[in-house]
Amino acid sequence: MSLDERRPDPDALLALAQQEERRQRGGHLKVFLGAAPGVGKTYAMLEAARVQRAAGTDVVAGVVECHGRVETEALLADLELLPRQSLDYRGQALTEFDLDGALARRPELLLVDELAHSNAPGSRHAKRWQDVQELLARGIDVYTTLNVQHLESLNDVVAGITGIVVRETVPDAVLERADAVELVDLPPEELIVRLREGKVYLPAQAELAREHFFREANLSALRELALRSVAAKVNEQVLTLKEGEAPDAIWRSGERVLACIGPGAGGLRTVRAARRLAAQLKAEWSAIHVETPAHVRLPAAQRSTVVDALRLAEQLGGETVTVSGLSVADEVLAWARARNVTRIVVGKPHRTRWRARLHRSLVDALLRASGDIEIHAVPAAADAPASATSPAPAAPTPWRGYGIAALGVAAATLVCFAMAPFFELANLIMVYLLGVVLVARRGEREPAIFAAVAAVLAFDFFFVPPHLTFAVSDTQYLVIFVVMLLVGLIISQLTVQSREQLAHARLRERRTAALHAHSKALATCRGVDELLTVAVRHIGEVFEAQVLALLPQADGRLLVRAGFHAEFTMNAKEQSVAQWVYDLGRMAGLGTQTLPFVDAVYVPLAGKRGAVGALRVKPADPQRLVLPEQLLLLEAFANQTALALEVDRLQEQARQAQVQIETERLRSSLLSSVSHDLRTPLAAIIGSASSLAELGPTLDAAVQRELALNIHSEAERLSRLIANLLQATRLEAGTLAAAKEPHDLEAVIGAALARLVRALDGREVQTRIAADLPLVPMDALLVEQVLVNLLENALRYTPPDSAIEVEAHAEPGQVVIEVADRGPGLPSTELERVFDKFWRSAGSGQPSGVGLGLAICRGIVELHGGQIRALNRPGGGARFRFTLPLAATAAAPGDRDDG
Repeated sequence: MSLDERRPDPDALLALAQQEERRQRGGHLKVFLGAAPGVGKTYAMLEAARVQRAAGTDVVAGVVECHGRVETEALLADLELLPRQSLDYRGQALTEFDLDGALARRPELLLVDELAHSNAPGSRHAKRWQDVQELLARGIDVYTTLNVQHLESLNDVVAGITGIVVRETVPDAVLERADAVELVDLPPEELIVRLREGKVYLPAQAELAREHFFREANLSALRELALRSVAAKVNEQVLTLKEGEAPDAIWRSGERVLACIGPGAGGLRTVRAARRLAAQLKAEWSAIHVETPAHVRLPAAQRSTVVDALRLAEQLGGETVTVSGLSVADEVLAWARARNVTRIVVGKPHRTRWRARLHRSLVDALLRASGDIEIHAVPAAADAPASATSPAPAAPTPWRGYGIAALGVAAATLVCFAMAPFFELANLIMVYLLGVVLVARRGEREPAIFAAVAAVLAFDFFFVPPHLTFAVSDTQYLVIFVVMLLVGLIISQLTVQSREQLAHARLRERRTAALHAHSKALATCRGVDELLTVAVRHIGEVFEAQVLALLPQADGRLLVRAGFHAEFTMNAKEQSVAQWVYDLGRMAGLGTQTLPFVDAVYVPLAGKRGAVGALRVKPADPQRLVLPEQLLLLEAFANQTALALEVDRLQEQARQAQVQIETERLRSSLLSSVSHDLRTPLAAIIGSASSLAELGPTLDAAVQRELALNIHSEAERLSRLIANLLQATRLEAGTLAAAKEPHDLEAVIGAALARLVRALDGREVQTRIAADLPLVPMDALLVEQVLVNLLENALRYTPPDSAIEVEAHAEPGQVVIEVADRGPGLPSTELERVFDKFWRSAGSGQPSGVGLGLAICRGIVELHGGQIRALNRPGGGARFRFTLPLAATAAAPGDRDDG
């Protein structure tokens, strides 16, 4: 298909049609995107909304968060504000955006702030962006705001930059669906000043944010992400519109430079020229190489120049791409138009005049069909030496192919001798053409041409009168000879070309399959050591080589971390080569320009932020590895491995950041809980003790006894609190062991009730213990602690006049113990969370206690190999049910799940 007949990209037309359909049927979405809180997204949204209202648009503010900013509240003052809906959550009244109210009001334009917000339980949708999608589907236009760190695809990147894992995210498809994206930008210095002035957060929050998130380096990096996101969105819209309206036109919305790289001298110079041109224009640039079927027939030295040029383009910061096709010019121009390239840089070869007239050069082809694209021709010059591979041996003369061609023509001649008495000469021509096709099927171009010429000569010599001579009695045979020769040449060339295309397709298929298998293997791994082990094994199998993977230590020196069929040791020379490769990010060793005569190739594991390590690959057959395609494939394997290592490192950093956040949260919870629960008994002890010390002689015996009992009771309470903390620490560390011996469960229950006799004074306790209970293998003191904690929990959260029930019975292989009450019960969402450390139910309105008792219960029960559950009772109340196995099946401390 010619360039003039080129059709628009169907995917682009589909995207354009979908965009047009959304405009006609659905609402329009405009996103005000910022790099961080406080840049003024809400302010910009309100300003834009007021402009729309002045133009006669029906504007309603669905939900707008002013955060106490006076300027923002002033813009909102005279806009219609949609009332929020009230939701009851854990006894608290929460207000959320009223989606049903917005659909009933149905304004032309609705303002919905904070797109990434998570709705309270009970809302129709879990996320606010889902509310927005429903509004758009109902034909309502929406203005909304979003910070770049909330984009799902940037979650890991933001965590790596800031050390904070963002929990509320928005799928990238929401931003891609937006009809308009407006960047609200503010330099980091000004944003930090606003933070200090209290225009972003309250003073206490502002100081904390300044120490962690609002650092100048973090804000600059987030600002770059926001700029790139908006630029990508705008570029996508431009390319989609261009493909639909003018697929062959070049819209100069921004300069883009493309370097066209081919085999032979001049590739490096072309890349350097494209880089200089892009730097002058401050434009993006790329380098493209088109692989044609003839590429596989080129000498290794010429193919090496392509690899060197592509590698240089990557080092200079350009995007590199390799495509396949029959025509270099057509593929280059198709790719350039698809990417809106404005300038193409191509090497201008030195050619003799007669050769230039016979065969049009790539420069001529590009100039004829380039249209609005500028073509920059760079004079060819001798590049620096190409990759110093071992010299490729000269291609042997295909005498065997010529011999087979001669035999093919001879065989066709014998068949024609047998057919000559019975058939016309035209049928004999078909036999010769069949012989030419059979010879050409071997894929050798020169023997195929030889066969076509030999077939014409044999036909003339043996079958055209006068026979056994090349003389021609009738000039009409000359036309037959010419047509026969042309048809034979065309058929042979098409046959050879199809075999070359097949070989080329198989080569690319093998490359793609190998890369796919490598990436699939890496995707299933976790951890640096496992990734490297899988990578070196796969690389070693594909390239039939010994492989070592090296990663840097804290001091920057490389250390062998994984190997395949190789010793984990390297001599000083090998270590220095690997260190050089890692430090400079360039290949060295066999088949390269640096130390080409060593027996291994050293490849950097090049990631986005520089090299993360190096590979040493020692092939069993050096001649096979030094082929340019093999080196390029090895480099692709190394890059995939480096990317997997970087992703794993980012995930580890995110995990550590999450652990740090969780640690801080637990620390804050522990300090707040313990400080309150320590102060209460200490205050009672101090008050009673001071009363005894100061007023003791004047107090009667009953009062003195009451004060002493109060001191004793509060001291016991304090002791239990400290014991819980210590026991929780031992459970967390896995150092608590259960000394199990056969015990009477009824005696253990009685001991637990005796420990709480003062607290249970006046409470009805009903016990139902089966008479046939066997002795249970358990640590009696630990199980007693479980019962004490469950009874204290029932006392704390139930009315004073309600009964507490304790039941025990046997089931196959285990005993079951239940502690039940008739209190308010537990919310269904808390039945599992009540066993988390520092978790205190808010349903009862009594947030007393540290929140460790039930967590300790679960740890002790699981230490015995049992299970514990919280259930609600019919008619009201909670029931805690735990089991103890009758056989010694307790889990090891390291196997427990402490929540």
